[in-house]
Amino acid sequence: MELTIEGLSKTYPNGVQALKNISLSIPTGMFGLLGPNGAGKSTLMRTIATLQEADTGSIRLDELDVLRDKTSVRRILGYLPQEFGVYPDVEAEEMLHHFAVLKGMHKSRERKAHVAAILQQTNLYHVRRSKLKEFSGGMKQRFGIAQALLCDPKLIIVDEPTAGLDPEERSRFLNLLSEIGENIIVILSTHIVDDVRVLCSRMAIIHEGAVLLAGSPADAMTHLRGRIWKKVVAKAELAACERAHQVIANNLFAGKMLIRVLADSPPDSSFDPAEPDLEDVYFSAVKNEIR
Repeated sequence: MELTIEGLSKTYPNGVQALKNISLSIPTGMFGLLGPNGAGKSTLMRTIATLQEADTGSIRLDELDVLRDKTSVRRILGYLPQEFGVYPDVEAEEMLHHFAVLKGMHKSRERKAHVAAILQQTNLYHVRRSKLKEFSGGMKQRFGIAQALLCDPKLIIVDEPTAGLDPEERSRFLNLLSEIGENIIVILSTHIVDDVRVLCSRMAIIHEGAVLLAGSPADAMTHLRGRIWKKVVAKAELAACERAHQVIANNLFAGKMLIRVLADSPPDSSFDPAEPDLEDVYFSAVKNEIR
């Protein structure tokens, strides 16, 4: 199965062009959509999820026209938006039964078995009778995935799912996504580079509504090999370094600044070579676009 996006554009009434001629091919598996806040990720996700219209372009899921046949798309779609609201005084199991009925699963015995299996898969079965207001942030996100898994979707979209989770819940959530993404298309929209590094075999970087890079994280990092250089400088030197070199990242290190520079050769003898990582790919793509 493949999701194919061609020439997708969207401009809001206030004049903001959120999507600029987006074209992507997204195969079965985990696909990371990486970009800063305001890059257009949520607009793209909502458009794929049939929640808003595009101005131009097309989206196809194999032979299914996503923009024209919204009802068919919704039958095979699971969606976890960035802001996922629930009824706080309803029990988790009861809420999932309600969502399953809305998705067309009316046979009680079949629905009961299906909901129980999903609660087990998301490690929520032991709290199935708890009210949703009693859930932690990570449990709420896992419940969000549980509702997205109802009725065996072929496409799942998750928008900024790990933002605000503590490290343990984030790890548990990423493991769950990894399991889900083995046989269907899962699009992970995030600004957290490490989530894409851990989970995704394919990715795209989007900034200011445009795709800057698409491919595999491994290939993108290989492309930067021999072009990343690092150096520790005093804080007072940072501004001068940024004027003189293409600094793509800087981090506080023992009271000084560790800078990473993109260049085809060593900027000078004081720089050491650095093995590129996915953050280098991300920042070099975004900062080159800004420049």
